[in-house]
Amino acid sequence: MESTPFVIERTYDAPANIVWQAITDKNEMQKWYFDLSDFKPEVGFEFQFVADEKKKWLHLCKVTEVIPGKKLTYSWRYGGYPGISFVTWELFPQGDKTKLKLTHVGLESFQPETYSQFKKENFEAGWTHIVGTSLNEYLEKETVK
Repeated sequence: MESTPFVIERTYDAPANIVWQAITDKNEMQKWYFDLSDFKPEVGFEFQFVADEKKKWLHLCKVTEVIPGKKLTYSWRYGGYPGISFVTWELFPQGDKTKLKLTHVGLESFQPETYSQFKKENFEAGWTHIVGTSLNEYLEKETVK
């Protein structure tokens, strides 16, 4: 079973505090990520959201690590399906820019050989869009204000 995590890195023209707010403030997350009814960057906080208009995937998540301004990790699983994974967001200030590293581990636990919708390529495409396009566009708008 493959256990290579998916990792994506991007550097944004925004300071780390703005990027941190984007990935931890529910109101800001709704503008570029998913429509979360609630979110708190606190260990033990559980949250959920539904994604994909066709299938309505229920995502069940729990914050497992927080280093304010630097690192956020939460579990990521699907209601009614096996497996659990972990998503980690790490921020590295670089002057007035910020390098973000997103790591998603445990994708193989979703049994992609049985459930083709959980193939690593699907996660790669999703995170590339979220981190490479949605978050980038959001931060470009925020830093112009």
